[in-house]
Amino acid sequence: MPDPRQDLLFPADPGVRTLARRLHALAAEQPIISPHGHVDPAILAEDRPFPDPAQLLIVPDHYLTRMLLSQGVPPGRLGVPTVDGSPTETDGRAIWRLFAAHWHLFRGTPSRLWLEQTFREVFGLSTALGPATADEVYDAIAARLAEPEFRPRALFERFGIEVLATTESPLDDLAWHAKLAADGWGGPGGRVITTFRPDNVVDMEFEDWAGNVERLGAIAGEDTGTYAGYLAALRRRREAFVAAGATCSDHGHPTARTLALDRAEAAALYDRGRRGTADAADAEAFRAHMLVEFARMSIDDGLVMQLHPGSVRNHNRWLYARHGRDVGGDIPQATEYLHALTPLLDAHGNDPRLRVVVYTLDEYTFTRELAPLAGGYAALYLGAPWWFLDSPEVLRRFRESVTETAGFYNTAGFVDDTRAFCSIPVRHDVARRVDAGFLARLVAEHRLDEDEAAETIVDLAYRLPRRVYKIGERSQ
Repeated sequence: MPDPRQDLLFPADPGVRTLARRLHALAAEQPIISPHGHVDPAILAEDRPFPDPAQLLIVPDHYLTRMLLSQGVPPGRLGVPTVDGSPTETDGRAIWRLFAAHWHLFRGTPSRLWLEQTFREVFGLSTALGPATADEVYDAIAARLAEPEFRPRALFERFGIEVLATTESPLDDLAWHAKLAADGWGGPGGRVITTFRPDNVVDMEFEDWAGNVERLGAIAGEDTGTYAGYLAALRRRREAFVAAGATCSDHGHPTARTLALDRAEAAALYDRGRRGTADAADAEAFRAHMLVEFARMSIDDGLVMQLHPGSVRNHNRWLYARHGRDVGGDIPQATEYLHALTPLLDAHGNDPRLRVVVYTLDEYTFTRELAPLAGGYAALYLGAPWWFLDSPEVLRRFRESVTETAGFYNTAGFVDDTRAFCSIPVRHDVARRVDAGFLARLVAEHRLDEDEAAETIVDLAYRLPRRVYKIGERSQ
């Protein structure tokens, strides 16, 4: 009897479903390009066995821990480390049992879809998770993790990942990437590459921004006591990232605002920040100006700019104070793009040497602003739905919203944006299934020939992300 899950996320209409199967089969053959994510490069550099199932799948996944927090289960009971080092649960089986007892909270969520598919496709499990089966599922995964075939590099091969991009700060010494390069896994054209993420030395509201800027100067060998020295230090670090294989920079600003200041105005802002007298308006203006400055740098060194605005970071102040950043305390906000991006686009939007991939956490902007902008400027591409929007429903709405204005080829392909290494193939497969269903519908409606749909789905799954993010170009 055929597995009914082979038609996961495909259209219900039998004829369209058959088309979707054929198109998905083409996408499923393609290697995975993962051009934006947050997997720790040490995992692959050291290639040690993964820890217990809870430490691998639950503790680092803020999609999961924030849901339980919303129901009164504090992250410490799920093993999330505290800022001050105070005790949290360390027994993996206890964490797993607590999570399984709350599994019903995830009904209908993408988190459940990804995790169930990870159980099935990565670990070969068919037992449904629940309070009664928690130990059975835990033991089965633990047994798999003890096998050599489940070491990180072996899974990387099995997942069909061609390139995985991690994300590092300019203050990172890139030692793990150096080890990967020495092992033949990193460097330009490598299988694991870095991404330049300068938020902690650009955002004056970041913790210890002034101290970070001083450390930037020390690492780069430049005097960041002046704005000119600060720019020189950033350029120097970008050179180091390019040498380590980077093809992209990434900018996680609160808004999409850009601002073209003259050198004296920018220097005055920078000096106020270093003296500790900058206010919130100064911080926003400096972030906005630096996006234009980074666009100039990208024209020179070729790094693709990724702009990820729209998150109110650390909105849950208790969570931030107790557990720190990136543990589920961020909330999306409405984001304006049309006027915000105008200074950058006026300066460089038609320059084919620049490539800017813009993302959003505000899906209402897909039709109104982002698709028309991506369809009207040579430098601008539209990034896939991410973070709070990377569900099957929004992935479908994304294609429906943007294709009529931007087409397929002003979009940049799928990004998984994950810290959960084992979920990478699952997340890419979900996106490929949604695209297969969308294209199948176009064929069924006689809006696209099947051979065109076949070419398009391979482009969306593989060729577009490889081209837009300049994967492999540095080694050519």
